[in-house]
Amino acid sequence: MTERLQLRQARRLVIKIGSALLTNDGRGLDAAALGLWVDQIAALVEEGVEVVVVSSGSVAEGMSRLGWTVRPDQLHELQAAAAVGQMGLVQTWEAQFKRHGIHTAQILLTHDDLSDRKRYLNGRSTLRALLDFGVVPIVNENDTVVTDEIRFGDNDTLGALVANLIEADGLIILTDQLGLFDKDPRKHSDASLVTERKAGDHELDAMAGGGAGVLGRGGMLTKLRAARLAARSGAFTVIVGGRIEGVIGRLRQGDVIGTLLLPEQGRIAARKQWLASHLQTRGRLTLDDGAVKVLCLGGRSLLPVGVKGVAGQFRRGEMVSCVDQSGKEIARGLVNYSASEARAIAGRSSDRIADILGYISGEEMIHRDNLVIV
Repeated sequence: MTERLQLRQARRLVIKIGSALLTNDGRGLDAAALGLWVDQIAALVEEGVEVVVVSSGSVAEGMSRLGWTVRPDQLHELQAAAAVGQMGLVQTWEAQFKRHGIHTAQILLTHDDLSDRKRYLNGRSTLRALLDFGVVPIVNENDTVVTDEIRFGDNDTLGALVANLIEADGLIILTDQLGLFDKDPRKHSDASLVTERKAGDHELDAMAGGGAGVLGRGGMLTKLRAARLAARSGAFTVIVGGRIEGVIGRLRQGDVIGTLLLPEQGRIAARKQWLASHLQTRGRLTLDDGAVKVLCLGGRSLLPVGVKGVAGQFRRGEMVSCVDQSGKEIARGLVNYSASEARAIAGRSSDRIADILGYISGEEMIHRDNLVIV
């Protein structure tokens, strides 16, 4: 299938691995299996692909270390298991990647980190810097201190949010199932694997059903929801069996395994649509004629030198409106600086930002990837 070529051409991927796989269905952390996935990821890195791993397993590994066979319901017990398990999980990832001379970094996130615009941008900057350095970030939810993530969250959703965060080409969800079937294969012997669909196809809802394992929180329905979330920024999602031999390499080659869920739009168009959907703006930037012309021509960032006035109170990462000198809105975007910072650097060249503020969050007032013409 030609759509499978997307996996071969992807240059930035998020790979999420579930608890059942990482802990061999609860029998302790499966270092051997983890090592096989690392071998395949290392091969991607060698090709120049940037990879972020979203790793489940901290609670499950903690349960194993503590001798628990049933996932507890008490929040403090779940948090304790996560704290114990996180130690072994991170140590194992680091040791396996070290065999390939690849550095890793631990990133603990909550959904709040990705909903707050300032923390969102900080997280994105950190992850992008790590990828630039050739590091493989290992991301997990900060289960030890956050309540909602343990009660209702799942790492499928986190994987999709990270894919949005770093503008990944695709999200690969490795699970203990071969993919999404048109019926529950555990109950129907004639169930068929869904090889390719649009993520937004409503017929998939009935197929996904519900249900989660004893170790993880997510079932197939959460994976479908994650695919739809990833599709908002134009990323494809593959739901595939993690125990398939050479699974990541085979996907890279275009083999028809697992379920490929495609976005309705390409990455750039989807992101612009997401930006345009932000109806509420927090402030206004008045631009000079030169900046207006540059933005209207398309494909350019807004630099501080083109800003003549700043109105409103906003934080870094919030949506602001860009208007010409008559007050007509021409664009809107996510600003790299707060209102007070923007006022200080407005009309100045980018090479003066560090001198004026004492630091720099970017040469642009608004980067072109975070800007949409209205």
